[in-house]
Amino acid sequence: MKYLVRKGEMKQFDTNTIEYFGIPSLVLIERAALAAVEELECDIIEKNERILIVAGNGNNGADGLAMARLLHLKKHSVSILYVGDGKKATEENKTELKIVKQYGIPVISKQAFMENHSVIDDATIIIDAIFGVGLSRRIEGEMAQMIDCLNRKEAKKIAIDIPSGIHCDDGSVLGIAFKADLTVTFSFEKLGMRLYPGQKFCGQIRCRNVGIDENSFLVENGISRSPKVAAFETGDLKTYLPKRSPRTNKGSYGKVLVIAGSVNMAGAALFSARSAYRIGCGLVRVLTPEENRVIIQTALPEAVLTTYSSKKFDKEQVHSAINWADVIVCGPGIGTDDNSSTLVRFVLKNTSVPLILDADALNLIAKDIEILRNPHTELILTPHLGEMARLANTTVPFLQDSLVEAAESFAREYQVICVLKDARTVTAVPYQMTYVNLTGNNGMATGGSGDVLTGVIAGLIAQGMAPKVAAPFGVYLHGLAGDVAAQRLGRYSLMAHDMIDSIADVLKIIEK
Repeated sequence: MKYLVRKGEMKQFDTNTIEYFGIPSLVLIERAALAAVEELECDIIEKNERILIVAGNGNNGADGLAMARLLHLKKHSVSILYVGDGKKATEENKTELKIVKQYGIPVISKQAFMENHSVIDDATIIIDAIFGVGLSRRIEGEMAQMIDCLNRKEAKKIAIDIPSGIHCDDGSVLGIAFKADLTVTFSFEKLGMRLYPGQKFCGQIRCRNVGIDENSFLVENGISRSPKVAAFETGDLKTYLPKRSPRTNKGSYGKVLVIAGSVNMAGAALFSARSAYRIGCGLVRVLTPEENRVIIQTALPEAVLTTYSSKKFDKEQVHSAINWADVIVCGPGIGTDDNSSTLVRFVLKNTSVPLILDADALNLIAKDIEILRNPHTELILTPHLGEMARLANTTVPFLQDSLVEAAESFAREYQVICVLKDARTVTAVPYQMTYVNLTGNNGMATGGSGDVLTGVIAGLIAQGMAPKVAAPFGVYLHGLAGDVAAQRLGRYSLMAHDMIDSIADVLKIIEK
């Protein structure tokens, strides 16, 4: 698992390293410059490259200036476009600028560039070291014109720490941003680099440790100061996947109840139930209208089937099914009529096991959101942006601009685990860790994909995984299965059942 840090967190870790451990800031800058140069020499810099480093007056600019010296000493052709205000430069920046001038490295002023853009025309590599993670204001005027000009140049483009113009916390573009082919970041990836639109400006991301690590978090009065956002990685698969023992039976791996489907909408129930089985659950019961009996029994004979009248469900029947389950999925394809509304309310009131609410259940709850404030069991809500807009009484554009904040706020407000689905799905656990998912692809934007996810999460909980882990880990596995399916079929042709089939491929890889 890796951390994705916010601006304030990174600043604090930097301060802790300097003030508590006593490592000078200039040492950290030199280490960052050395790490970046090593990355570039690995596979970016070719023979006879002409490198232009665009440096601001902060410590990000100091990183770039130090890089210029190191590259110069390695006999590379280097020049510097210094766009900062020297009078406002940090002490580290002033020191590094003085050094490069002593070495005779060409330094072009911002004024010279604005008068004649052609002074950088011969550059084959452009390195952005202008603003770094501290930027919080819009880029305007001459600086915006300059970045636009740099973006239009035919050259390899490298960003140092984060592309200038990308907000470190939310990935928004602050007016304009440098469009990098590669971003070399330091110590930890920054949250805004992994959210959209920021991700699109980073290109490939490589993270190098420069001396700020988990020791720099420190602990004050027993309170951890570690980052609050993380992402699962490949190395976590073996660690978190539920273990299976030789002497077990179907009851050992839990029971999932899927309350899903309506007349002419059996697919949602099938997708959730089948994916729960695929992820390793022992038994799945489907509670669905009588009209879906033949479809379910034909397509998924492994499922235990309980049907009810689409006109009015039997409370005793539903109560019995609820008591049977270790975890419940409620909502996919159930519709939003009065009968469905009564069903969802009954399940919420009478459930004592983890409950995953999705799709139509969320739209019904949105009409009376206060129902979530009543005492309840562990709840996982899995809204897409449209459903979340209804739940939180806001707009999709607002959610797109504040994905992490919106998920965290909703989770705290209603004491639920919120899985906010988007290109970067965010899972927020109240007052605990928030997870940003880095797997998946746009081929998964297809009907039934969300139903598969609910089944995966439910199947993991049934096998004993805590809901606060099963939700983000399920999202990670779901995206991984989508990636495997896309490799096999292509993104255009991807369908929900392909993701379910690929769950088996992912699990086989983990077992090996």
